[in-house]
Amino acid sequence: MKNLGNMMKQAQQMQARMQEMQAKLAQTEMTGQAGGGMVQVTLAGSGELRKIKLEKSVVDPNDVEMLEDLIVAACNDAKTKLDAHVQEETSKLMGGMQLPPGMKLPF
Repeated sequence: MKNLGNMMKQAQQMQARMQEMQAKLAQTEMTGQAGGGMVQVTLAGSGELRKIKLEKSVVDPNDVEMLEDLIVAACNDAKTKLDAHVQEETSKLMGGMQLPPGMKLPF
């Protein structure tokens, strides 16, 4: 029973730390870019699109497809950076917690 009590205590601590991490991530922003920085996209930690910045030279009404591709590439770059940041923060959070073999978060 002592192990179960310790596990419950660890789970409560983990829940509190997860809430703190989520609040911190909500304030985090990651910027992805494409076209050598001509297109930049900023995502919030929640994945919400916050800002798109375009250099005037990339806005060509005769080549809308290129601009669309650059925006998609910048979004994917920002998402990749955001995912890596979340993974890093989660790893830091999980560092001291001992879960039984085969058990993974979230429960």
